Amino acid sequence: MALIVGLTGGIGSGKTTVAKMFEESGIPIYIADDRARQIMDRKDVVNAVQSIFKEDVKIGEVLDRKKIREIVFDNKDLLTQLNNIVHPEVKKDFEEWKVANDASPFVIKESAVLFENKLHTQCDLVILVTAPEEIRIKRVMERDKVSYDNVKSIISNQMQDSDKIPLSDYVIININKHLVNKEVKMIINDIIFKI
Repeated sequence: MALIVGLTGGIGSGKTTVAKMFEESGIPIYIADDRARQIMDRKDVVNAVQSIFKEDVKIGEVLDRKKIREIVFDNKDLLTQLNNIVHPEVKKDFEEWKVANDASPFVIKESAVLFENKLHTQCDLVILVTAPEEIRIKRVMERDKVSYDNVKSIISNQMQDSDKIPLSDYVIININKHLVNKEVKMIINDIIFKI
């Protein structure tokens, strides 16, 4: 059975870039957000999600994610109900994906909210990707064309790296791509050595 390695990091840390480096080295990567989006497009899930909202949250046959985000932002009860529909489906999808990738010595489950959603408890090891806050803010401003204050607000609402570091087995400081690539290779060798 392949080891499950969690990969996480706050907004702008560059965890997607790091995930691609692992993938280029032949390690299967499960991007939880991408898979959740695919699952939320399934007809059974669309119907289940629509059933918890009073108003229409669909655009044609698919969910209006922007509208849902706006509604659940201030409604913890609805957010819990939504998560109770989506999270079990993502968990089942991951289990099926893991079986399909079991020939690999380990697989990576990438999730921005690995610690927040207690997903790290389902992982054998955890890799945290981090970077200085100013670099993270600059990356997100360039990528998403948003203001400094907007990014700063998102970061302040996320779990802080100082709380994530003690829960992580590996910490990658993502400033220099060349050095990060070397570190990824060292981590792969270290994990394989531990198996």
